[in-house]
Amino acid sequence: MKKSIARNGRGFTLVEIMIVILIIGVLMSIAVPSFVQARESGRRSSCLGSLKEIETAKEQWAMDNKKTNGDTVDFTDLVGSTLYIKSTPSCPQGGTYSVNAVGATPTCSVSTHVLP
Repeated sequence: MKKSIARNGRGFTLVEIMIVILIIGVLMSIAVPSFVQARESGRRSSCLGSLKEIETAKEQWAMDNKKTNGDTVDFTDLVGSTLYIKSTPSCPQGGTYSVNAVGATPTCSVSTHVLP
């Protein structure tokens, strides 16, 4: 007489596990580029905020010191605990800021970080 081995219903088959892994892989291939793009957009927004802060500080400095367009300004004139910006801003992507002269917008060395 043959003994029959009854499946008790516990566990998953190899095919079921492979299908779940495949679905997770497809979802990850859709989601990961969106996360990377969102992170890049956040870095750009942060840098533009810093550029606007530098521009505002530069305008306040020019008014306080009776400067006109074309006059030079440096970070040492703007950054300090009692000055217009408390600490030196930094680009989240490692770019460097140029203050530029009064009347000109500040710039970042990362090409996509440009004030409108």
